[in-house]
Amino acid sequence: MFAAQVELVCTLYAYAPLLAALGGHIVSTDEMTAIQALERIAKTKPMRPGYVERREFEYKRHGTLSLIMNFEVVSGQGLLPSLGPTRTEADFTAHIAQTIASDPDAVWVFVTDQLNTHQSESLVRLVAQHCGLSDELGVKGEAGVLRSMPTRAAFLADPTHRIQFVYVPKHTSWLNQVEIWFSILVRKVIKRGNFSSIEDLRTGILAFIAYFNRTAKPFKWTYTGRPLVV
Repeated sequence: MFAAQVELVCTLYAYAPLLAALGGHIVSTDEMTAIQALERIAKTKPMRPGYVERREFEYKRHGTLSLIMNFEVVSGQGLLPSLGPTRTEADFTAHIAQTIASDPDAVWVFVTDQLNTHQSESLVRLVAQHCGLSDELGVKGEAGVLRSMPTRAAFLADPTHRIQFVYVPKHTSWLNQVEIWFSILVRKVIKRGNFSSIEDLRTGILAFIAYFNRTAKPFKWTYTGRPLVV
């Protein structure tokens, strides 16, 4: 089962350009939580001849933000980020709703992990509404599609739906391309950042996304899901 799930994700990446040519979207989606707005208590001293850059290790903490991000597999761009104080079920469903609204009649495939908020009742209801599925969904915890997390995940992963979720196996965050993008954000913006407020942090993240998208290229994905031959 693990091998089949991995191969499914890799095959999806391989066929993403074809789906995009037909007007569809394949996006890698996940959350980056508790991004700290840290302000250094002294200015960074820049590098100069004979001296490395010296950065203050003490800081003031101005709170945190959570980022829910889409990475478009074909274009390599970050799309429609959601920035807020939390990443609850409601936050994730609202993020997916705003993403779908950008092209409401298109096919959408979201690659994501198996977090419970990615297999929620509200997400099932959102997909059912947009796909025109009027069948009774049941009752959460009792019966029908909504009965349990596995039944909800099976509904959301149904390939016959115009809006589909493809889940990477547990402990394989490296399969989710948005995680690569998150690592770039950390290196370029967050790790060495100096933010005077939550709004300053928000502005910095959004500015980086706009900058990154101007020259974005898709990641060259070479893994096929099969064991590597040495």
